[in-house]
Formats: sequence, C-alpha cells, structure tokens
Amino acid sequence: MLKNPASKYRPFPQVPLTDRRWPGNVLTQAPQWCSVDLRDGNQALAVPMNVAQKLELFQALVKCGFKEIEVGFPSASNTEFAFNRRLIEENRIPDDVTIQVLVQAREDLIERTVQSLMGAKKVIIHLYNSTSPAQRRVVFGKTKDEIKAIAVQGARWIKDRLHRLAGTDVRLQYSPESFSATEVEFAKEISEAVMDVWQPTPERKMILNLPDTVEVAMPNVYADQIEWICRNIRNRDSLIVSLHTHNDRCTGVAATELGLLAGADRVEGTLFGNGERTGNLDVITVALNLYMHGIDPKLDFSDLSAMREVYERCTGLTVPPRQPYAGELVFTAFSGSHQDAIKKGLAEWEAGGREFWDVPYLTIDPADIGREYREVIRVNSQSGKGGVAYLLESEFGVELPKDMQREFGPIANDLVDALGREVRGEELKAMFWREYVERTSPWELVHFHADGVDGKFRCRASVRRAGADLNVSGEGNGPIAAFVNALAGAGAPAFEVTNYREHSLGSGSCASAIAYIQLRASDGRIRWGAGVDTNIELASMKAVLSGLNRLG
Repeated sequence: MLKNPASKYRPFPQVPLTDRRWPGNVLTQAPQWCSVDLRDGNQALAVPMNVAQKLELFQALVKCGFKEIEVGFPSASNTEFAFNRRLIEENRIPDDVTIQVLVQAREDLIERTVQSLMGAKKVIIHLYNSTSPAQRRVVFGKTKDEIKAIAVQGARWIKDRLHRLAGTDVRLQYSPESFSATEVEFAKEISEAVMDVWQPTPERKMILNLPDTVEVAMPNVYADQIEWICRNIRNRDSLIVSLHTHNDRCTGVAATELGLLAGADRVEGTLFGNGERTGNLDVITVALNLYMHGIDPKLDFSDLSAMREVYERCTGLTVPPRQPYAGELVFTAFSGSHQDAIKKGLAEWEAGGREFWDVPYLTIDPADIGREYREVIRVNSQSGKGGVAYLLESEFGVELPKDMQREFGPIANDLVDALGREVRGEELKAMFWREYVERTSPWELVHFHADGVDGKFRCRASVRRAGADLNVSGEGNGPIAAFVNALAGAGAPAFEVTNYREHSLGSGSCASAIAYIQLRASDGRIRWGAGVDTNIELASMKAVLSGLNRLG
C-alpha cells in the first residue's frame, strides 16, 4: 500500500446540494421491488443457472411477493431467449407479475429482445448505456453529445417496435449506467433526452433507474445525487425513480436506504446480495430492516430458511453464517452476558410483559422469519451461565436455580474449553448429568422410606458407602431433614441444607422429577446436588447424596 494514497487516488467530488432535505425524512412505506437475481445475479455466477434452475428460482421469487422480476438479457444468448419464451408460452407468469428484460442501445439486440416478448402480458423493457467520464473516455472514446445520441437512438428503436407488442402492457425503463460516477448534470441531460422520445406522463410513467453501478463514494453522496435528480429533472411526476446499488464499499444497503429517503420510489436488487464483484444490494436485508421498524415490506420472508435453500441450490453459492437475518449464526449468542440478556428478554416477551418487541440483541423475533428460539443461544468456551441454563431449559426442561447456574456455568465452560469447540445441547446435558445426577460415589442411595405424623418424620434408608451397604434411620421435621440426620448418624461429615427446588421433567404418569439441593459444610463450603427419579421424594434424597459427594 502507498504511504501517501493521495498521490494516486482522489476523493469523489461533492454534489452541488447545499440545502439537502433527505437527512430529515423518514421512511413510512416499502418501495416497489424488482428482483434482478435471474439477470444481474446470474451473470455473476461462475456457472450460470440453467433453464430449470432459473425456473425454480423464478417461482420462489414469485412466491415471496416480487411483482417485478428481471428475467434476463434475451439477446445475449439462446439460453436467455429460450427462458423468456418458456415463461411466456407455458403461462408461468402470474397476471400480477411483470417480467423485465435488459438490452443495450443496439438495434439488432433490441429486435431480438422484442421477439422474445411476443405474447407476454406485462413487460418492462430496460434500456441502458454507460455515461461516466471513464466509460466515455476509455470504452467508447465519445463525447457527451455522442453518448447522448446512443441513448436517444436506442429509445427510438424501442418505440418504433412497440406496435409489435400489441396486447402487451409495456413499460419502459432507462438507466444511465455508471450513474454514480457520472456528473449529475449530464445524467439529467441524457435522461431527459430519452424522456423526450418516450414521452412519459403521470398516468403512464417511465422508470428512470439511477444505478450505483460501482460504489465510488460514501452513501450520503449517492443520496445527494438522487435528491438532486429528483428536484431538478423535468416532469418528475412522470417518472418512477429507481435505485440499483452495488456493494463495492460494503454500503449497498445504506446507499439504498438513504436513496429512498432522498426521494426514490423503487429498488432493484438480489437475494442475499449476489452480484458482480462484491455483489448487488441484498433486498432481504432492506426489506427486513423496514419490517423491524413496523413497516410492511410487501415481501414475505416468513420461511427464510427455505428461501436460502432454493437460492443455494440454484446458484451454487453459500449464504455466509453472518449474513444479516439469514445466516446460520445471526440469531446466536456466544457471549455469556448476551445470552443472559436474551434469555431474560425472551422470558419477558413470552410472559406478555411488552407491547412491542424489545429483546436485547435481537432486532426481530426469529420466529417471524421461520427461525426457532432454540437457535438463539449456543454454547462454547466463551459462554456464560445464561447460555448454559437456557439450553438445558429450552431443550430438556432442566430449570437450574440461579445459584446453581453460577456454580455449573464455570464447570461447563472449563469442560467446553477443553474440547475447543461449540457443544450441542445433548453434550451439555451429559456434562450436567455426570457432574450432578450420576455423582454416586462415595455415597449412593439403595432404598428409602419415610413416615410422618403431626409434622414429625422418621426415615429408614439403605445407602452404599464406598461399596459397603449401610442401614440408617433418622428423624426430622420433613423427609429431607430426617435423611440428613440419618446420614450424620452413619458418619457423614456435618452439613446443612440451605436451598431446595424441584420440578417435573415432562408430563404424564411416567414423567421423571428432578430435585436440586444446596448444601453447606461446617467449614462454609457450598455445593449443589441434583437427583432424578420418577418419585420426587427419591429424587430429593438422591440430590442430597449428590451434594454430599460433591462436598468431598
């Protein structure tokens, strides 16, 4: 890297907009959406989709609510042309869905494109040509007037052929490609020249797509460009201003959201941001960002996992684990403090304690997009007691008392740390069982029976100590107290019960019960024990011996 990057690179010039209004605007509704997965996304694949894959993805896009879908570049190849024809001839396009096709300002390509659309019900013909200084200089070697003439001629070639699409609802779209790097004054000039040919009206609007083809500036600059065009272009009320952002600076979502604040009406993008270089706009992210603010996005991602499966199968790409909303890990928390906050927030929500969603670290309810609460918290060596407790409770119904969480959390972390990886819920349960429930040495319960009259209980029990069977008996104000006294008479070290909890594990006549008992030794040491049995009384006695064994 250069020590002085200014010797090679320069900042992007600001837009002449000193009274910008977009920073004070608020989004209140969803834009018009157009998926470009089948064209812009497809051309970025190392192995483009075949017709069957495109059909499957098209159906998935329709299912989640896209009303405009750019299906391809029909003049580019026979596969693209054949896909268009198959959609139309097999009546695969719902009546409320408009297909969009892309074409350069060349007569032979426009002719082929019109042929591909014969018999369609609703179409958008999307014309484009590049307009930036670098494109004018390096690619075309043409002046501004010559570039404008290309756009005007392309617009005329399309207009002259519209009569051949009689019976088809045709809308027209123009993109000054590389708009983001084009002088706004020239972008306005060339767009108005196309408007002069197509003559849009407020009743029959033209789509003016202003692409952030390559991100060359911060997203606020793109917003300034959009607002400048919206405020200065002629006959704005005859236009649908559309955005098409890329992600070169990793701010495609921000550029789109700010562009909408700046006055745009429509958004083009792809699922999960597939596209050339660093990708296109991720439509899902923008849609669910609106959703989390209480705005209906007009797209249905209630089964986002299924959508991800279709996308990965058709494109051969993989959704990254940290992809917003859709990634495997986005609703997980490894940090102990995060896990504890999520657990408490979910409990408050499920108890009806809040009118509006406000769970720490979760911007939306995972269930709204087909995810499950059990995916929210996972455990590795960085996890704390909250995550450990959550998994045990959510997957196995083991509700650890708070103080016991503090005791078992570090024990579990040490065990997980030794493994050097994340652990599943089953593994965590096995750790708990080994540490508490299966702790049967040196003391183990063989038999227990207690009778009580007027609050006084007497117990008879058989225990095994270091392999030797002992018969013990004791009295107390409850079965547990009687058993503690019986153990003291059998030579067990002095201890007292300081905390007790129990609950069922499951339901029905064969359900087990689990008991948790906290013991304090005469030297002040505190340990928890746990016992499981179909009889709650026996579970409690096993918990006493578990705690005694852990006191050592």
